[in-house]
Parts: sequence; C-alpha cells; structure tokens
Amino acid sequence: MKKVIRSFGYAFKGIGYAYTTQLNFRIHSGATLIAVISGLLLNIAATEWLWIMLAIALVIITEMLNTALELLTDLASPEYNAKAGHVKDISAGCVVIAAVFAVITGGIIFLPKLFF
Repeated sequence: MKKVIRSFGYAFKGIGYAYTTQLNFRIHSGATLIAVISGLLLNIAATEWLWIMLAIALVIITEMLNTALELLTDLASPEYNAKAGHVKDISAGCVVIAAVFAVITGGIIFLPKLFF
C-alpha cells in the first residue's frame, strides 16, 4: 500500500513541476477552469461534459508529455542537435493539435448556448 501512495505522490509531484515551470501548462489550467465554470453556468448535458472532459484531458496529457520529452531531449542532447530539435517540435505540435481539438469542441458546445 505504501508503494501505491508513494506513486501517487510522484505523480502529483510531476503535475506540480509542470504547473510551476511551464507557462503553457498554467495557461491550459486556466482554460480548464474557464471551461468547467462555463459548463456549470450553462448547464451543459452529460454527453457534452464527456466531450469537454476529453478535450481537457487530451490537452493536459499532451502538454505534460511535451514537457517530459523536452526534459529528456535536453538531458540526452545538451548541445544543439537538429534531430533533438525535431523531437521537441513534433512534441509541441501534438499539443497544438490537442488544443485546436479542445477549442473546436468548446465552440461546438458553448457557442450555441451563448448566441442562439
């Protein structure tokens, strides 16, 4: 049981590291808060909540994986390396794709409730 509790501690330590060191993670956290508050105020349906939560999870997960890959790439290749740069760029691109998905999902769910 101690191992399980310790592993959760490491996980929360990783989330804390991402939050305190990554500006984009804090921006995504703010967007998460706005989406959740908007969902509560607009009384969105359960199926809409599923889509919102999927979008939030996808963005947060990709942002954290991007952070992990950047750290690992910097560790493996401290000097400039074109391939290391490609790894970082591809990882950042994954976050952009997830964020675009989240914005589109939010637009589909929230805009009709706000303007129609």
